[in-house]
Amino acid sequence: MEAANRGAAEAGGLSIGLNIKLPFEQRSNPYVSPSLDFLFKYFFMRKLWFAQPSRALVVFPGGYGTMDEMWEFFTLLQTRKMGHQAFILIYGSDYWKRVINFDWMAECGTVSREDLRLVHFVDSPEEALDIIKRKLRRNRFMRAALRHPFP
Repeated sequence: MEAANRGAAEAGGLSIGLNIKLPFEQRSNPYVSPSLDFLFKYFFMRKLWFAQPSRALVVFPGGYGTMDEMWEFFTLLQTRKMGHQAFILIYGSDYWKRVINFDWMAECGTVSREDLRLVHFVDSPEEALDIIKRKLRRNRFMRAALRHPFP
């Protein structure tokens, strides 16, 4: 999340930090806006605030925590529990297609082909931004934010 926080900070925007209290590893990064730096005790509360307002999730190569958040978001979308439309961008297709074989899951019937439409593999920032802009333009509430992202 540090890369996203840094990009927002360098562009002059505000950046939120949703941290979790853990016995090791977790700490806020220096690019989080101080007024938007939140510390959660429970994973389920962090994931609720992480997923519910989101319209898109961009997932970079990562480990268990990254996969946990990706699968949670995927399940909320699949079961239509978000209350709105959203999508997932998986960045780094070489990594992810070796780690998770989504086509095989669909072939085995553990996910439907329709579920795979929620996921888009991307390999460049330009490709990711193009998909995000195209999909969010379809949402009338997001059009103004795309035209004027920074007040």
